[in-house]
Amino acid sequence: MISFSQVTKRYPGGLEALRGVTLAIAAGEMVFITGHSGAGKTTLLKLIAAIERPTSGSVIVNGQNVGALRSRAIPFLRRKLGLIFQDQKLLFDRTAFDNVMLPLAVTGFERREAARRVRAALDKVGLLAKEKVYPVRLSGGEQQRLAIARAIVHRPAILLADEPTGNLDTAYAIGIGELFRSFNQVGVTVVIATHDEAFAVQMKPRLVALKNGKVAV
Repeated sequence: MISFSQVTKRYPGGLEALRGVTLAIAAGEMVFITGHSGAGKTTLLKLIAAIERPTSGSVIVNGQNVGALRSRAIPFLRRKLGLIFQDQKLLFDRTAFDNVMLPLAVTGFERREAARRVRAALDKVGLLAKEKVYPVRLSGGEQQRLAIARAIVHRPAILLADEPTGNLDTAYAIGIGELFRSFNQVGVTVVIATHDEAFAVQMKPRLVALKNGKVAV
């Protein structure tokens, strides 16, 4: 489902975030990408989502070379992805319900079906009772769960998360981890970048370690 073949990503100024990475992730796997700050974890996720493009090598997602996609094809790729990045980009002038509704509104879902899906997603992350609450009134952990609800409301085949427990205490981190496990158990491919190796080990996924832009062996 996801394949990296000799992928290098070089940013302007010469920084090589990834160097010769070869990696395969099968459909339905849960994989944690671990490594130190600056190891290339975030870049790897952004390449899968076509937020960045490789300098060399190929990134294949569901049979598509995402580095070669035309700009107009990228939104169709992302409809199959759930994206959770550190800057959650929650809309603080909209309620929890409206934040989760946004991806469905953009893709033209019928309103009644969209509302049903939004409430199902909020229920899944334990926020259904707070659907009318604005994000500023939610705790850090609740804001993270709201971001997860928005990422899974369109039922993606692949869920990508960048440091999803980075600012959470242990209890919240475990709860978030169990959410990801529940998605994986129903067939969603889950790829999580984290520097928290203790959390990664506790979840017992497949671990892929990056070091200075390369897969550590």
